[in-house]
Amino acid sequence: MKLVTAVIRPERVQQVKEALFQSGISGMTLSRVSGHGGEQEIVEHYRGTRVMVEFRDKVEIRMAVSEPFVQVAIDAICRGARTGEVGDGKIFVQPLERVYRIRTGEEDQAALTPVTEKKLTPA
Repeated sequence: MKLVTAVIRPERVQQVKEALFQSGISGMTLSRVSGHGGEQEIVEHYRGTRVMVEFRDKVEIRMAVSEPFVQVAIDAICRGARTGEVGDGKIFVQPLERVYRIRTGEEDQAALTPVTEKKLTPA
């Protein structure tokens, strides 16, 4: 089991969500975050004062997936998020030791949201 975390542009959320759904992955959590990576800083004017925008609004998507669907999730996120410009985002993959479904008490693989019938067969 892996925790896949993607930090993407807010305007690409719909495309990423659709790509994940088309790949059969529907269980995810979204959070609004701010970050700074390779983008250049922007200077804006606010009430007559110059303000340097150091952090950009981003969206963080997190999902727990079984091992065979890690690459499926990564490919779907890349398809939906890629614009070819600096600031498209990052994907982080981390091992998950344990997962619990609070409602049923299921653990580990059984606690993951099942991949739907649209699933792609992992290579």
